[in-house]
Amino acid sequence: MTVSYVVSGFAVGLLVGLTGVGGGSLMTPLLTLLFGIHPSVAVGTDLAFASLTKVAGTAAHRWRGTVRWDIVKRLSLGALPAAVATALILKYLGGISAEIGKIIRYAIAVSVLLTVIALLFKGKLQRWLNARPEKHLQGNNLALATVIAGVVLGVLVTMSSIGAGAVGATILVLLYPRLSPAEVAGTDIAYAVPLTAIAALGHWWLGSIDWILLGSLLLGSIPGITLGSLAARAVPEKFLRGLLAVTLTTVAVKLIY
Repeated sequence: MTVSYVVSGFAVGLLVGLTGVGGGSLMTPLLTLLFGIHPSVAVGTDLAFASLTKVAGTAAHRWRGTVRWDIVKRLSLGALPAAVATALILKYLGGISAEIGKIIRYAIAVSVLLTVIALLFKGKLQRWLNARPEKHLQGNNLALATVIAGVVLGVLVTMSSIGAGAVGATILVLLYPRLSPAEVAGTDIAYAVPLTAIAALGHWWLGSIDWILLGSLLLGSIPGITLGSLAARAVPEKFLRGLLAVTLTTVAVKLIY
């Protein structure tokens, strides 16, 4: 089974390297559906996986100067307390009981569908907003909306391990349409590091992280991400995102039914 986990880590890493999204959206449902791992354990392990893999990405973006730290602070102000509160609620409700597992399973399905919407419409939303500068939020309204978005992402990510990537990036595009693609990517990865780390600590406290599974996934994902990143320019982005959207939609339907 360990070999299967390594192969799965490689496959997900390859897709992430090719498309830039899909880590949690694919990994958590894969662990739940294919390997029969309890949803709470799948979420906790994937959060630990994400927090470790995103550190390197943040370092690279920081070196390139493509992280908007003011936005990271605003998102974190909402996301980190929300992650802690969600972990406490999960503990109070029974942690990894069957009932909570079912709730988490549905949360995963909803998060996957939100990721599909983000994949398909992010570019169109950005173009629409750039053509209408009067629609942009400013000042205190923008700061408050960013904090509220952080709260939503904190709950979503802690419940399902999904949303920090494509959903977070789409929210950044909606709130800050003038950000360059590199700044969107860098800021999205940077705020996700403390969020996934806090959420992972919460799941560790709940006892829902499988450390052997985590090591196996990392062993496969590192070469997968590297290979995918190198091959990204050779494969049409539109084709890859369409394929990913179809795959994620199928996954969400299977999670619900």
